[in-house]
Amino acid sequence: MPLDTTATRFGTSSWAYEGWQGLVYHRTYPKSRFSQDTLAEYAAYRMHDTPLFSTVGIDHSFYRPASAKQFAHYAEQVPDEFRFCQKVWEEITVPAYANLPRYGAKAGKSNPRFLDIGAFHDLVLQPALEGLGQKLGPFIFEFQRWGLDPAVFLQQLDRFLEQLPPGPAYATEVRNPAILGPRYHDILRAHAVAHVYNHWTAMPPLSEQHQKLTGTFTAPFTVLRLLTPLGLAYEKAVERYAPYDRIVQPQPRMRQETIALVKQAAAEGRSSYVLVNNRSEGCSPLTVQALLEALAIPTDSPL
Repeated sequence: MPLDTTATRFGTSSWAYEGWQGLVYHRTYPKSRFSQDTLAEYAAYRMHDTPLFSTVGIDHSFYRPASAKQFAHYAEQVPDEFRFCQKVWEEITVPAYANLPRYGAKAGKSNPRFLDIGAFHDLVLQPALEGLGQKLGPFIFEFQRWGLDPAVFLQQLDRFLEQLPPGPAYATEVRNPAILGPRYHDILRAHAVAHVYNHWTAMPPLSEQHQKLTGTFTAPFTVLRLLTPLGLAYEKAVERYAPYDRIVQPQPRMRQETIALVKQAAAEGRSSYVLVNNRSEGCSPLTVQALLEALAIPTDSPL
């Protein structure tokens, strides 16, 4: 029985890669407009006469909030059934600023806006609702590996999630494996918030994340982000895989466990969003294609 593509959405973690020219993109775009105007061709890209992508991640909103006007420009390029997964501005998800030049005078200091519900509502939620409307998918709160005591963080997260307005879909991505466990699972389930199963450098495999969360989902939907090979730093992945025009190193276990999670969610009547990064295997459109082809092959592999 084929997977319901209206409930299981595949896409990439971003779309503005010139290395996809000749694969996904065949039109000519001014360099200054490439990231703004390629979504229509992205959403229309087909495999076997069926659109391959029904979602995409908005990653740049992690570094700076996008405006309602910018979101509206994105939304007008894609069909009604398409959904955007927006990363939440890091000013709301980092407890302290790292010692990096991009933070300027704030580098190394505490972040007064950490889990600030007012800032989220005014600077993130409202522009997205206004600009994306029905095409808005889950908000993704990405919490970094460092600077978070698990017990204290879970208390803060519980209070924050309790204040989120109902209606939109919310998902949390943690990068500290110590946070995973029954307490984290119960907090997410109490607020119908999804865990983001992230295939990333320092996280356990997807199946182990699921086991640490009691093997059950916490929301009516789930989110998977296939980011980097386990044990490989982001910078090394960039060096290995750029310019992202071919599969360089397949990740068989990542693919198998992604398929198993998607199938479990579908069997339980839950929707899934699968977002693939170029740094996971070398070319995210080709990874998405491989996953969809594998899903057509019957398998009973347990997680």
